[in-house]
This record gives sequence, C-alpha cells and structure tokens, in this order.
Amino acid sequence: MALHHCRSGEVARLGALDDPATATAALARTPSFEAVHLVVRAGDSIAPHHVAGSMTLYCIAGHARLGGDAPAELRAGDWLFLDPGTPHAVEAVADTSLLLTILFDESAAG
Repeated sequence: MALHHCRSGEVARLGALDDPATATAALARTPSFEAVHLVVRAGDSIAPHHVAGSMTLYCIAGHARLGGDAPAELRAGDWLFLDPGTPHAVEAVADTSLLLTILFDESAAG
C-alpha cells in the first residue's frame, strides 16, 4: 500500500497530540525533499539510524531526547538541524509531535 503524499497546494491536517488517533503521517515527497509529521508516544523510541540528506526536526508539542552523534532535548518550539548522515535516535519523554524535513542534497546523492 503506497503512502499518501500531499499534492502541491493540498492542505494536510496534522492532528492534535491529545487525540489518540493522531499518528505519524507522510506529508510530501519529491526527489529533493521529504516532510513527515512524526508522532512518538511517551516511552516509545526510534532506533539509531541516519538519513542521506540534511535533516531538521521542529518540536510542535511534547518532549523528546535525541541520542547519537548530536544528543539533544527537544521541547515545544525547539528546532534542530542535522548534517547528512548524522547518526541519531529519538526517545519520547512525553507524547511528542515533530515536523521532520529532509533535503536530499546533491552532494549526498552520489
């Protein structure tokens, strides 16, 4: 089953974190860009990994810890940038809503 990605101009409702039905959702993907509404519930984690492109995480709500080469704590309103290939993991201290963006850099494509 293919994931739904928004078309240009399409509005996506991310959903409130206090709604148990709100879950991670792919938002958009092009050859050079990807956006995901990442929902990580308290106590859950995302195993260590890396992505090929430059990456940002914006914490919409909640509290998450990042592990790996760039340990950090993210709370509502915090924004983080990671260089391509930076190993990281995510652990939710509280229910957390993140906006993940990835830019597939030309330098990382080779």
